[in-house]
Amino acid sequence: MRQALETEQKALEINLDSNIYGTFSEIGAGQEVARYFFQVGAAAGTIAKTMSAYDKVYSDKIYGVEASGRYVCESRLYKMLDHEYNLMFDRLRNERPDSSFFVFADTVSAINYQKTIKGSGWLGIRFQLRPDGEANDIVLHVKMLDNDNHLQQQAIGVLGVNLIYACYHYNENPEILLQSLMDNLHGRIAIDMIRVNGPDFAHIDNRLLSLMLVKHGLTNVAMFGPDGKNIHASEFLYKKHVVVVRGSFRPATLVNLDMIKVANEQFRNEEDVDPKKTFLLTEITLNNLCSDGELDEKDFIDRAEILCALGQTVIVSNCEQHQKLISYLADYKIQKLGLVLGIRQLMDVINNKYYENMDGRLLAAFGELFTRNVKMYVYPSMQEGSEDLMTCENLPVPDGIKFLFQHLRDSKQIVDMEGFNPEILHIYSKTVLQKVQANEEGWEELVSPKIAALIKEKCLFGFPYQQLEFEY
Repeated sequence: MRQALETEQKALEINLDSNIYGTFSEIGAGQEVARYFFQVGAAAGTIAKTMSAYDKVYSDKIYGVEASGRYVCESRLYKMLDHEYNLMFDRLRNERPDSSFFVFADTVSAINYQKTIKGSGWLGIRFQLRPDGEANDIVLHVKMLDNDNHLQQQAIGVLGVNLIYACYHYNENPEILLQSLMDNLHGRIAIDMIRVNGPDFAHIDNRLLSLMLVKHGLTNVAMFGPDGKNIHASEFLYKKHVVVVRGSFRPATLVNLDMIKVANEQFRNEEDVDPKKTFLLTEITLNNLCSDGELDEKDFIDRAEILCALGQTVIVSNCEQHQKLISYLADYKIQKLGLVLGIRQLMDVINNKYYENMDGRLLAAFGELFTRNVKMYVYPSMQEGSEDLMTCENLPVPDGIKFLFQHLRDSKQIVDMEGFNPEILHIYSKTVLQKVQANEEGWEELVSPKIAALIKEKCLFGFPYQQLEFEY
């Protein structure tokens, strides 16, 4: 079992490694990382330069102007890494041929005096593992949880040391690398995005890193785009209208595709939604991934492959309770949030809320879920043993909550989805999965042609490998 080292010990080990040499560039509240390396001694063996372009005009003169006008953003971090690494490499590659170079950079905004800014930032490192090797990048986004400016700055200092140490000591095990970032920081920060790339990480699927962040409790929410690249909400969801479709997608059937299509159209047509500023997300919860027992990384990647092929941006979350996701997205000033779920999922939500809050907190519990800008779009299902549809109109709800449920329907915070395809409601993901695994005739008709081809090509979801016959 790995032993978590103290921050000072990590910094000293780096300082005493004569092969590691680099530059620190810190903007905003991130002024603490280099200080650790100076304080423990022997910093001359590690640090080529430290700097802080704290003034915005000065910063722009060095790194260029941000089109967004923001300084705590992903593009700023990459400009810092590009500029400082190229500068150091050009100046020192001949003088220090035996050094493995690195550049650590961060751009951070800590909590302000009025407590209106919670504290968050971007940290990154570009580094060589060998003196003659190509550079790798690790970039992450952090949310600070301390309620004090000084403590948040201290936490960034610890995290920066953890990141640099992890690059050189845990690079062969990405899961340990991730966990080590929280050494001496549990309860003080959340890391909700990490991306690694470079020749020494070519074998790593970044989508798995998103899963690991959630699995190990570093965050409740992580995201990746259709290209499989891990992304952060602050870079593309700010002040947008967002619709989230939750499902198992194991595999994504014609029903899932119909749900996505119909929900997106209905959401975009709402009077208070600007269709030019809408964004659709698909969500897989950790609870769903573990529904059959242990978490299966291959199963997760299979689902991710399908959703990415469909052009979806994917949330992996530990938000079985929707209010966790609502709370997370609230930081990005989401204008209108649409939650899309099946009628049976809605029934589970209602029953759970009712029976868990019979002590008098019922209104408060539903109030946390149905804030003013949240609306649920409910996809119907066939009733068991019947051709009749189950919708919000005939959903069986406990007597003690019927009045509240009707109020939510009357106020249009829970609505039935319109324009769905009733001819496909007999399709269930579990049945399709069984047919895929047995390669039972006709399963291809229950998913789209694109998904069927992908399942066969990559043998997803246990699709049997075909024995090839070769003629000699």
